[in-house]
Amino acid sequence: MLIMGPPGAGKGTQAELVAKRFSVPAISTGDIFRSNIAARTPLGVEVKKYIDAGEYVPDELTNDLVSDRLAQPDAADGFLLDGYPRTLSQVEFLDQTLAAQGTELDHVIVLTVDVDEVVKRLHKRAVEEGRTDDSEDVIRRRQEVYLEQTAPLIAVYRDRGLVFEVDGLGSVEEVAARVADAISQPPHP
Repeated sequence: MLIMGPPGAGKGTQAELVAKRFSVPAISTGDIFRSNIAARTPLGVEVKKYIDAGEYVPDELTNDLVSDRLAQPDAADGFLLDGYPRTLSQVEFLDQTLAAQGTELDHVIVLTVDVDEVVKRLHKRAVEEGRTDDSEDVIRRRQEVYLEQTAPLIAVYRDRGLVFEVDGLGSVEEVAARVADAISQPPHP
């Protein structure tokens, strides 16, 4: 499964709930990036430059991380990707990776939210978590990048009959119930 939506839509929160419910790992590229940044690994130093500017990390770096993670034993029976793929190139890479593993996607959950609500959520998270990557300029730039690069992926997955749009506004529990309902439905070819 994939969970998609603009930064601040609640993907991480919902990904954790879905992963727990289905006993699969929630694989978040953002978490992987942040842990490398915190550990000041060479990858983390490079990734931080892109994140601080509100830009996406180049596909090559991201693809390598995701490919390695999907090959881990806990992902053999299923997984939920959060924050990947974000570009058409990453969709192609993911398709190839999954085909090589003999698996495919079942659902693409797209959380939809109001932009003003996203800005509020990200400012709140920045304050609570002390995140330096959530200034208003960076938040707005991330929204632009999402619209330019990621939103077109929804059309690709919609053509495959995998997209389930879910209203991301409301309490965590309300959104989780909507997500669970979407996942219970078969893909619509």
